Amino acid sequence: MDRTFPMTRNAGLDRLSAFLAGAGADYAASRNTDRGPGVEPTTSALSPYLRRRLITEAEVAAAAERAFGDGGADKFVSEVFWRTYFKGHLETHPAAWTGYLALAAADRERLAAEPGLHRIYAQAVEGRTGIDGFDDWARELVETNWLHNHARMWFASIWIFTLRLPWALGADFFMRHLVDGDPASNTLSWRWVAGLHTRGKHYVARSENIRRYTDGRFDPAGLDAYPDALDEAMPPREVALLRADAGPTGDIALLLHLDDLHPESLPLAGARVVRVGGLLAHAPGASDRVRAADAAAMADALDRSAAHFGCTARLVDRDWAGDHPVVTAWAPVGPSADALPDGCIRVRRRWDETAWPKSTRGYSRLRSAIPAVLTAFECA
Repeated sequence: MDRTFPMTRNAGLDRLSAFLAGAGADYAASRNTDRGPGVEPTTSALSPYLRRRLITEAEVAAAAERAFGDGGADKFVSEVFWRTYFKGHLETHPAAWTGYLALAAADRERLAAEPGLHRIYAQAVEGRTGIDGFDDWARELVETNWLHNHARMWFASIWIFTLRLPWALGADFFMRHLVDGDPASNTLSWRWVAGLHTRGKHYVARSENIRRYTDGRFDPAGLDAYPDALDEAMPPREVALLRADAGPTGDIALLLHLDDLHPESLPLAGARVVRVGGLLAHAPGASDRVRAADAAAMADALDRSAAHFGCTARLVDRDWAGDHPVVTAWAPVGPSADALPDGCIRVRRRWDETAWPKSTRGYSRLRSAIPAVLTAFECA
């Protein structure tokens, strides 16, 4: 299968339709199996579109419920909510992101100072460790900018517990190359594998599991099957979820960013959009292909915005709005939030407003509330 991802909303909707008509029916039973880059994935592969909200979690969940009904979509919808959970959790634990950035910077300095660490790191990212499967995934990531979710877990576990490489360097490697690289999902998934997100509960890659769920393609030897979880002196502290701003009125300038590129569905009632700007804030060190995907997604959103609002829409710098108040979708913790100009009116979607307060601890609280969240969203 061609693992390219045209970065348009229409392409995302087409992929959603194809998934619901195909692999979606067998999702719960087959989603853990990684059959390799040459075949149709067992997962939806919607993450590049959801990461940028070219399509929204709400419409994906609703489409799955309509397609499968009577509980048939439960597992898939639960996985969609994991993305929402990670965003809500990082929003209330922002030190997990800033801590990761600081660790990655310090670890890069170690690479320059420690030849042994640099040698193992280079072997890992270039796919030269000799570990069956791991090397294939490293090359697949760089070549296709995507990995099956189960392969990401195996890769992260081997990186941390068998190769003994710093977890933040692994998370950085993913963020630079994944076309769906998301600050919350990526950072917290690596912390979860390491045993830091749920303290002491880590994910251990085992040869028999890899052999089973790759249909026998890989059978790595020499994995550390009984490692200790990582620990940290001070886990990220929980902070209160910041309040969104009140909905705008009158003429506004709408600022788009890479965390929300479906402006047609933003809560802007009472406002008239008179100009639209696009702010590109790539992940630190993002590869050329990831940056190109970001730019293509933004271009699609700007084109749709111009047609929908009937105004000019273009990439902008900080000084573009004139006398109009600047309104933007809430940017969760990450590069977009860091790049937003001061004074923006930040509006938050009802989906996030409902789910994020239930995402401050473990996932189980949000998972148990999924039916209520979906009902509230539909009825609001």
